[in-house]
Amino acid sequence: MAEKKYTTVSIPLPLAKKIKTRMEGTGFTSVSSYVTYVLRQVISSMEEEEREKKSFSKDDEEKVKDRLRALGYLD
Repeated sequence: MAEKKYTTVSIPLPLAKKIKTRMEGTGFTSVSSYVTYVLRQVISSMEEEEREKKSFSKDDEEKVKDRLRALGYLD
């Protein structure tokens, strides 16, 4: 199994205290594991939003289909 590599990130103590309070009863055993989870969720959400922006909206899709019909490419 590949060895995981980590880095150290410093956060303000008041924030660390808030995180400790928030993670009570969650099953997380450390501030680091909780912050890693939250950051993964944030990054995943941002990536999903980026994917959605790259895809056509239903309106855009209909405009393209209409244009292709007008050009004789679709029935």
